[in-house]
Amino acid sequence: MSKQINVALIGNPNTGKTSVFNALTGLNQKVGNYPGITVDKKEGICKLPRGVKAHIIDLPGTYSLNASSIDENVVIELLLNKNDKDFPDVAVVVSDVENLKRNLLLFTQIKDLEIPTILAINMSDRMAYKGITLDIPLLEKELKTKIALISTRKKSGIDQLKDLIANYKELSLSPSLDASEIDNVYFDKLRKAFPNQLLYKLWLVITQDVNFGNVDRNEVEAINSFKTKSNADLKRLQQKETIKRYQFINNTLKKGQTIDLKTAKDLRIRLDRILTHKIFGYVIFFAILLVMFQAVYDWATYPTDFIDESFASLANWTKNTLPPGAFTNLLAEGIIAGIGGVMVFIPPIAILFLFIALLEESGYMSRVVFLMDNIMKRFGLSGKSVVPLISGNACAIPAVMAARNIESWKERLITILVTPFTTCSARLPVYVIIIALVIPEGSFLGLSYQALTLMSLYIIGFMTAIISAYILNKVLKIKSKSYFVIEMPGYKIPLFKNVALTVLEKTKTFVFEAGKIILAISIVLWFLASYGPGEQFNDAENIIKTENIALSEDDLEDKIAAHKLEHSYIGIVGKAIEPVIKPLGYDWKIGIALVTSFAAREVFVGTLATIYSVGSAGDNEETIKKKMAAEVYSNGDKVFTLASGISLLLFYAFAMQCMSTLAIVKRETNSWKWPMYQLVGMTLIAYIAALIAFQLMK
Repeated sequence: MSKQINVALIGNPNTGKTSVFNALTGLNQKVGNYPGITVDKKEGICKLPRGVKAHIIDLPGTYSLNASSIDENVVIELLLNKNDKDFPDVAVVVSDVENLKRNLLLFTQIKDLEIPTILAINMSDRMAYKGITLDIPLLEKELKTKIALISTRKKSGIDQLKDLIANYKELSLSPSLDASEIDNVYFDKLRKAFPNQLLYKLWLVITQDVNFGNVDRNEVEAINSFKTKSNADLKRLQQKETIKRYQFINNTLKKGQTIDLKTAKDLRIRLDRILTHKIFGYVIFFAILLVMFQAVYDWATYPTDFIDESFASLANWTKNTLPPGAFTNLLAEGIIAGIGGVMVFIPPIAILFLFIALLEESGYMSRVVFLMDNIMKRFGLSGKSVVPLISGNACAIPAVMAARNIESWKERLITILVTPFTTCSARLPVYVIIIALVIPEGSFLGLSYQALTLMSLYIIGFMTAIISAYILNKVLKIKSKSYFVIEMPGYKIPLFKNVALTVLEKTKTFVFEAGKIILAISIVLWFLASYGPGEQFNDAENIIKTENIALSEDDLEDKIAAHKLEHSYIGIVGKAIEPVIKPLGYDWKIGIALVTSFAAREVFVGTLATIYSVGSAGDNEETIKKKMAAEVYSNGDKVFTLASGISLLLFYAFAMQCMSTLAIVKRETNSWKWPMYQLVGMTLIAYIAALIAFQLMK
């Protein structure tokens, strides 16, 4: 049986740590969450020489062991807790050849923890381009470690890194420098008080709010009680520690690194002047967005239609092949339809993540975040919130997932809560058919009234998200450090492997995490629509045949289906909520569509197609519109008027009519509390807006 060792990949953001992780693990990786928090936990398996297997953990990016976010806390708590199953046998600190000075601060801190540590200097292919030369033997001697000079782009140095990991027991455990010299008297007292504990661990426990897992609670309290210095004095000591480390790093790099500035070629400054310009920067960004979302709609159409038709055909084949009965109906209309409801989201999600991954890998996304921060922070959001808010115009699910890179929990939570206000593509079928029904033809300044209405709904959604964020920022009493630090990485051509793995992992996360919840709710909705109490449901066929003798077989089936739906459990729900929705201008049939469209907003149209006896949801749109336009109340008044139509449009603009979004919000917040607040809050806003619109316009 082969041995398995734990390897922690640690490094500053934008050092290519993920590229190194992908190079070591390939497809043998998975993404989960750390227990109790929503920080991503990436881990994978790497085969090393002599039959050794390495369990690789890609820790969140951190600049130092002075924690300022939950991501950084994760790193420190793992490195301090020898009892943790993931505690590393060896740490690999990934650095960027262009930013070695800054990256080495973290390296020297980890060396002080006496963990076997390898320095992996990444992007070595850029050394000649940047005029950089390194004296590796000298650096290894000064830093008391082994160095792997690697390039994930050129696939060089990875085998050397694997060899170093396999031979980790040969690495020196000696610190690179003696940081306790910043206050010898204080650290001598600390050493004497806790002779069995590592000095730098004691220092981190005193200065950081972390879990010290390898000592018991009493001992932690004893260590914390050793704070004989004020917090201000401890902060000053931390600053002295950082200065001392940089003095050591500067001296080391003077001897081991040379940079020929004449050789260095750098387009970065010139590109930044354009891409972060206060006018042209925004123009370029919105042009890229226009191309991105047009591509999302164009490219996703064919695979989405193919998936939709494939599952419809599979459901139809199942019904026609298997023996009639409840199990066949459950399989065809519940399970297969439910899985299809999950799978149709895959193309837009994958394409959107493809573009986001390309923008991130190229280094452009950091410029967008920097550009938007001044606008977003006025509303309680981060510059990083712009990505989810704009992504929400395609689909709220990947948009909510894109909020993960916002450091402040409060800003991240607000972004997650307001993103569903932006108009997603699933609302379009509802908007298009209602606008066609109730908005008259004609134009204003060359734009049709119908096009202006559609554009207004998009603007209303985005403005509501921004205003809601401002209110939530004032209302939510969440203590969360809010600061904006963004590094401008160098521009680079995206690596295909990194982009492909990012798209694959994020799409898999949606399918397996949110998908199982969507499928469960789909089955529940199928049951409620397929069964009902009493004779009106059970004897629907005889009742309809008696009342409609002259109808053709197809029309008769439509009538029976509509009658059954009216008297099913979900039909009873529609009747039950009719008094509540009547002030909005809706009847019980629209009420059923509101309930069923909770599975997905676009279900609204298909449900009305069934209710209005035009066969399946797959019938042509014109027929549905004609039937909807002809629908009247018992007194002869039309159901769909300008007033009720605008009311419906506003309801769908504001309401959380999407169970898949709720499922993903639950996953991202690790609680049902926030999606429930979101559901209730957005439904109330939708109801009030629809009520006011109908009452003023009727």
